[in-house]
Amino acid sequence: MMFIYLCGNCNYMKKMYWLLLFSFITNTVWGQYPQDTLKLNLHQAEELFIKNNLQLLAQKYSIDSAKANIITAKIFDNPQFSVGTGLYDQSTNKFFDNTDGNREVAMQLSQLIKTAGKRNKNIQLAKTGVAITEYQFSDLLRTLEYTLRNDFYNIYYLQQTQKVYDIEITSLQKTSTAYAEQVAKGNIAQLDLLRIQSQQYTLQAELVTLQNNIDDVQSEFKLLLRAKAATYIVPISELKDDQQKPVAAIPLQSLIDSAYQNRNDLKIAGANVTFNQQNLALQKALAVPDLNIDFGYDRLGSYVKNYNSIGLDFPLPFFNRNQGNIKQAKTGILSSQVQLQSTQDAVESQVANAYLGAVRAEKLLNSFDQKFEENNSHMVEEVTKNFEKHNISLLEFTDFYDSYKQNVVQLNNLRYNRISQLEQLNFTTGTRIFNK
Repeated sequence: MMFIYLCGNCNYMKKMYWLLLFSFITNTVWGQYPQDTLKLNLHQAEELFIKNNLQLLAQKYSIDSAKANIITAKIFDNPQFSVGTGLYDQSTNKFFDNTDGNREVAMQLSQLIKTAGKRNKNIQLAKTGVAITEYQFSDLLRTLEYTLRNDFYNIYYLQQTQKVYDIEITSLQKTSTAYAEQVAKGNIAQLDLLRIQSQQYTLQAELVTLQNNIDDVQSEFKLLLRAKAATYIVPISELKDDQQKPVAAIPLQSLIDSAYQNRNDLKIAGANVTFNQQNLALQKALAVPDLNIDFGYDRLGSYVKNYNSIGLDFPLPFFNRNQGNIKQAKTGILSSQVQLQSTQDAVESQVANAYLGAVRAEKLLNSFDQKFEENNSHMVEEVTKNFEKHNISLLEFTDFYDSYKQNVVQLNNLRYNRISQLEQLNFTTGTRIFNK
């Protein structure tokens, strides 16, 4: 702690010192907010998020891309056509000579016929891929919505805490001004004024830190909404405590069941098992040779003129029977099954942990007297009045202000923590159960 001793003949310097210090701090703390202020409730914020968020838009394009794979899988292979004719006639020394009507022409048309249901298996594989992409979109939406809602309430309660600082700093500023006048008249010791100003400057420094925290959360929140960087968000909470369902009244198992039914990351893990099973069926089908049906015409190059033919060709599966890909597909099934079990375990653990946290937060908040905040605010006014009338000492006055500030900050933190835990429970169950 730094103590400054000023001589009695340096009144002008003292006034300039405090004026400059106060001007610096207040300009730092009370700088003008961006004039582009956006007030919105949670429903409006969610609408802007759904409309503007670029991550969701990009994921939607991924769904369209996956659906294109179904179209590709449904399309039959194109037929192959070939034609040939004589290039140079040595007897006549001419190119493409057809003077006697006996120029050779050969044509062939072939069509690939896929066997063992490869086409249908590819279609099913593509459909499962679309389902996985849609689940990924829903899971991204779940994650971003959790961040959005958590940031909304975080900003709201931080701003409620900021109001407490504003009120207390304003009160101390008035008291400091009054004390400065009394010090100038010689009615009050300089030390008392320094105590008031020290309390004021401490609160202003704490307020700067609080505002920095608000700005950090606002930055993430505005990014989710694609709001302008200069916009200052003012959340309007419409949530009331009497609208909350008691968490402890809901069985944990019902929340776990809800997670199993609604968690899209769990659905992704299940769809991956299905995808690998379908891939194994496809790889086994690929071991079965496909057929080529050939239709041919040869004008002069066969044992008869204008020869027409039909043929069938396919590879003999003596060596390559797609063994490597089949084994890889089997391994993929085992791996995805393990991943599914791991995801299930993680889901149950996350729900249980969020449930316990929500129960504790709710129990702690409910332990506070509902009239605590109202009584505390009333006491601030009374203590200020009594201090101005010199009914209480300066030490009692500053101690009460410290206690009041800490109590209100703690209460706002508890309220935010409760809502944050409920949002975490919504997130882990994949269901909007609380804070609707």
